[in-house]
Amino acid sequence: MATDKLFTVAGYATNPNGTVKVRFANDLVARIKILNKAGCTDINLVELPNAMTKVQALEYLSTLGVSGDAGFVVSSKLSEKQAAAERANKSVTLKTGGKVKVGAKSKEKATA
Repeated sequence: MATDKLFTVAGYATNPNGTVKVRFANDLVARIKILNKAGCTDINLVELPNAMTKVQALEYLSTLGVSGDAGFVVSSKLSEKQAAAERANKSVTLKTGGKVKVGAKSKEKATA
């Protein structure tokens, strides 16, 4: 489900179990404190140039040259969010166009 919520901070951090995860927030200092308290490491959050959606923030992060596991996670999450946005837009277009959603099965009664 796509959302129009805006964020002013984005980045990534490594969870205590070693997985890298993309993070979004609106308060840089508070978010860093929360991540530290949770045991996260390699916390790398940046203030965005302006308030952005998750897709826009991920696009911005990808321009910063993030590499390694974090770069892979950022690009994977960006692809996932873009695909979800495309599906959401396609569903809206089909509904307003009076057509059936892609993948919907039509049910016809057989007449004998």
